[in-house]
Amino acid sequence: GYGVSKVWDSGHPDFKKGDLVWGMTAWEEYSLITIPERLFKITQTDVPLSYYTGILGMPGLTAYAGFYEICSPKKGEKVFISAASGAVGQLVGQFAKLFGCYVVGSAGSKQKVDLLKRKFGFDDAFNYKEEPDFSKALTRCFPEGIDIYFENVGGKMLDAVLQNMKVRGRIAVCGMISQYNLEQQEGVHNLGNIIFKRVRLEGFLVLDYFHLYPKYLEMVLPMIKEGKIVYVEDVAEGLEKGPAALVGLFSGQNIGKQVVAVASE
Repeated sequence: GYGVSKVWDSGHPDFKKGDLVWGMTAWEEYSLITIPERLFKITQTDVPLSYYTGILGMPGLTAYAGFYEICSPKKGEKVFISAASGAVGQLVGQFAKLFGCYVVGSAGSKQKVDLLKRKFGFDDAFNYKEEPDFSKALTRCFPEGIDIYFENVGGKMLDAVLQNMKVRGRIAVCGMISQYNLEQQEGVHNLGNIIFKRVRLEGFLVLDYFHLYPKYLEMVLPMIKEGKIVYVEDVAEGLEKGPAALVGLFSGQNIGKQVVAVASE
């Protein structure tokens, strides 16, 4: 997975002993990196290093690419984000608010819903576990429809969103966490709305947008330092806590970005 590390030794000209890096690492205290091209050197150290697993790393760039590059937002548009308190969703919501959009998120507990509204500044949010009809919940929050949907969960929520999209709405498909562990994935029944409402639905991988990382840092670092954006992490201390932290993601046990602190200096 993605992690933050310090270089212990290097035979690569771009990295030297003592450098801080983020990128693909292993779940271990010491790793041999054979493809250093997948690493990014950390030059800004006046922020928590753990941020490079989140807002300044892969989740941050994912939020940036999905929202700005794929959804092409316009000021005043209505934005819905599922799994909105997670590593990516919390950022999409804050980016959208700063851009001038109306933002609603869904999450799986009252604590998470309160977090969305009170800490991240969402205009509204709901606990999907307390909503017997997702489509009615979305109609309540978006009586005129949804312009942008940032998709993180799939399944019944995607089905409901398709009923509530506006004409020429955009959907960025980042993930479908509700479906990953099902023996038989749920079908989606409202696909006809993509045609009738001329909705653009696009899946994406952050790997395709790594070239935008410097541009992203130029935007987000001042936001962090000026307090315009916040980031919540859920830290599990010790490698032995890693498996439980990973499994917990699929049932929403984490609050914010799940981080495993493997070792410290």
